[in-house]
Amino acid sequence: MTVSDFVPVLIQIALAAGLAGAILTGSVLLGQRGSKNKIKNYAYECGIKTDGKTSTRFSVKFYVTAMLFILFDIEVLFLIPWVLVYREFVANSLPILGPILFFLGVLVAGLVYELKKGALEWEK
Repeated sequence: MTVSDFVPVLIQIALAAGLAGAILTGSVLLGQRGSKNKIKNYAYECGIKTDGKTSTRFSVKFYVTAMLFILFDIEVLFLIPWVLVYREFVANSLPILGPILFFLGVLVAGLVYELKKGALEWEK
């Protein structure tokens, strides 16, 4: 491996760092943090004073549903490499169907368990 093999990765890292720096600099320069109108300093400003609490509490069900979504989303992402290399494994007569069916079985068993426990139901 030579240094020229890493040039695209270094360019991507430099572009990401540059974009992050530009966004932060733009936020500091164009933001209204020092203005005299304190209402404008709130998130989602609209110029109207808020009624009641400005921060609401979310139910635990919201967080459980969000974590389950992330969990299943990541597990489904593990299927993408399998789909991309499936032909190569079959061409080399390597057994790949068994492990992926086991993975999908565990995934489905987890989903059935969550449905039986009522983890995805909002109203109870």
